[in-house]
Formats: sequence, C-alpha cells, structure tokens
Amino acid sequence: MTIICLSFLIAGIFLALSNNLRDTARDLANNMTISFFLDRGTSPQATAALLRDIGQPAFIENARFVRPEEAMEKFQASFPELKDILASLKANPFPPSIEARVRSKTSSAGELVRFVQTMKGRPGVTDVQFNQEWVEKMQGFSRLAGAVGVFLGGILILASFFIISNVIKLNVMARRNEIEILRLVGATNLFIRIPFWLEGIVLGLLGSLLSLGLLFVVIKIFPLYLGTSLGALQQLLSFRYPDWPQALGLLAAGVATGFTGSATSVSKFLKI
Repeated sequence: MTIICLSFLIAGIFLALSNNLRDTARDLANNMTISFFLDRGTSPQATAALLRDIGQPAFIENARFVRPEEAMEKFQASFPELKDILASLKANPFPPSIEARVRSKTSSAGELVRFVQTMKGRPGVTDVQFNQEWVEKMQGFSRLAGAVGVFLGGILILASFFIISNVIKLNVMARRNEIEILRLVGATNLFIRIPFWLEGIVLGLLGSLLSLGLLFVVIKIFPLYLGTSLGALQQLLSFRYPDWPQALGLLAAGVATGFTGSATSVSKFLKI
C-alpha cells in the first residue's frame, strides 16, 4: 500500500503542476495582449494616430494608452520583491506604450503576427511585446510536466503491480491447506479467487486514497515552505489540486493496479 501511495503521489504532484501550467496558459490565451512600446519623444498627435490604427482591426477588442507612471505602478504590484531595485533607479525605466487586448476567439494567428510586424515598423514604435509565445511555452511546459509524471508514476505503478502480485502469492501459499479444504467441499474457482481479488482491490484503493490525502497536504504546505523565495516563478511552480474526474481517475488506476496484480498472481500460483 505504501509503494502504491508513493506512486500515485508522484503522479499526482506532476498532474497538479501540469494543471497549473495549463490553466495559466488558458488565462494568458483568454487575456492575450499586445504591448507597443513608444519612443519617449513621440508627439501626442502621432500617439493618437497609432492608438487609432492599433484599435481598428476586428480582432482587437480595445486599445489604450499606458503612461510610464502607470506602467511602473503595475510592475510594482506584480513584482513587489523588486521594489528596492526600482527605488534605486534615478529615472522611470518604463516607456509610454499602447496596450491592445486581443479578442479571445481570434481565429487567425497568422493575421495577428502580420499585424504586429506591420505596427512594429511604424515610426515611434520601438518594440512590441506579444504574449502568444508565453501561451505556447506554458502549454509546452504543461505537456512536459504531464509526460514526466506519467513516466515516473508509471515506473512506480509497475513496481506496485509486482509487489501486490508477490503479496497475494504469499497469501495463497499460506492458505494452501484452506484452499484444498474448500475444493473438497465443492467450492468453485470463482469463490476461491474472489477474496484474493478483493484484497488486491482494497490495497490499491487505500493506497490511491492515501496519495490524494498526502497530495492535498503537499499542495497546502509547499507555498508556505517556499514563501516568496521563488519570486516571479512562484506562480508557475504552484500546484492546482486535481479536479473530480482526475481524482476519480487516480482512484480507478489504483483499483485497477491492485486487481490486476492480484488476478495475475492468483492465476499463476493458484492454478485454478
């Protein structure tokens, strides 16, 4: 039961990390913005023309001008641990910018890229920040975390399978005389097998249930243990507890592991 618990705990940790990265990517995709950074010397008339042109395409929900002071306040709110660094600077490092919000149901990524490249070449625009790359990176990290969890959890689940099989084998050996008596009094093969199957199922179910409980404790303790030491990475390395379908899937996998291990052992060593 311990090895089953550890197996599903590791799989659950990577699943929780994958959930967080996937949800982060979804939030970024639903709040996709393009920031056009402007030259500090851009005239109000040129800024107004850029603001008008940036807000024209149908896939842009809205566009607004962001003053350097507003950008500074937003950065300090997002990264409070860097306030001391900003305070040591003599001037505001943030340029004026235009922030455009992209509609969540934009169908053509190519059209967005062409729009960004066109506006990047306009006079007064010094740089463009487009978080589509971050969305793709978060999705990639989510798939990687899920794959690592499946790989490591799969190895330990395979070990659990053999351990349960050996445990059932020892029980079969210890009850060989009782099994012979049952056969003599007319017990069917199914009647003899069921207790061993149930033992494997109970081991798998208890192990996976315990892993979900420990996973809940890990998710609650991990942020308290790290505090703000991770800085900006803390949000990415957070965990989101598996939802009901995922939790039921882990329980079902535990039951399946226990049953398969016991059924294999009974079939091989009981020979009935």
